[in-house]
Amino acid sequence: MSEVHHGRGYVYSIQYHLVWCVTYRHHILHGDIETYVKKLLNQIALDNDS
Repeated sequence: MSEVHHGRGYVYSIQYHLVWCVTYRHHILHGDIETYVKKLLNQIALDNDS
């Protein structure tokens, strides 16, 4: 469940949804780039207790 932040004059909840769609469904992440992106997304999830 996402956390809702309240303040004086504002309310927000930051959520992310990534969709990778390319023409003809070609694989776009290969080799080092694929490894880096997976590691980065996993670290972001861990940092946010997801």
